[in-house]
Amino acid sequence: MEKFIAGLAAGAVLGALWVANSNRTRTLVQKGQEELKERMDAYIDEKLSQMEEGGAKKK
Repeated sequence: MEKFIAGLAAGAVLGALWVANSNRTRTLVQKGQEELKERMDAYIDEKLSQMEEGGAKKK
């Protein structure tokens, strides 16, 4: 069991180093983050406009 845990920890460290040093992987992660930010901004803008329309109708 101890060998398994040590192997798992070593694999996690090596995997993190590989991802950190891989330009292609880093670019894919950054692209995914940008897409997520754009989607969240669009969602927030949509919700804000719905709230403003709802507030205007109540007055």
